[in-house]
Amino acid sequence: MIVCSCNVFSDTQVRDALAATEGVTSPGQVYRCLGCSPQCGRCARTIKAILDQVQANACAACPAVCPAANLSTRMLAAE
Repeated sequence: MIVCSCNVFSDTQVRDALAATEGVTSPGQVYRCLGCSPQCGRCARTIKAILDQVQANACAACPAVCPAANLSTRMLAAE
């Protein structure tokens, strides 16, 4: 699926960029990894959704002692 019509890149290219690089946490970093810059910005939400999905899938593989998993558990308990 085409994510960005201005720069013409797909969700597969976003996922490949995330897999090839470490520490990418924002749409701006994804643009840079793909060698482009935001134009109209309409794709930023979709890129953020893909980032969130990739990070969620990565956390599913975390051990029970994962600091991020513990943070989520503590935040839920506090509510």
